[in-house]
Amino acid sequence: MTAYVPGITETDLKKIILALQQLAAGRSNAVGRVTLATGTSSTVVADNNCSAGSTPILTATTAAAAAELGNGTIYVSAVSNGSFTITHASSAAATRTFLYALLG
Repeated sequence: MTAYVPGITETDLKKIILALQQLAAGRSNAVGRVTLATGTSSTVVADNNCSAGSTPILTATTAAAAAELGNGTIYVSAVSNGSFTITHASSAAATRTFLYALLG
């Protein structure tokens, strides 16, 4: 679930408190969904909330994605401003879908 982000010039205290409450409840705009590319061994995930110091955390949402994790053939190989790269086994399976969260 996404969090409300007040503008830098926001003066309405209720909106600022709402944003803080949502953050405390665990809401974040630094999340997404990715399906691994087929027929290749890497997938680039574009996300404006990603920076060079971010840590992407992947969670499998399909059996094929869980198998990829179980095989030990998937890892985050690069993180930069605006994207991260997942290296994985080359497969024809189009159902290796993950949720991700970016920390940092």
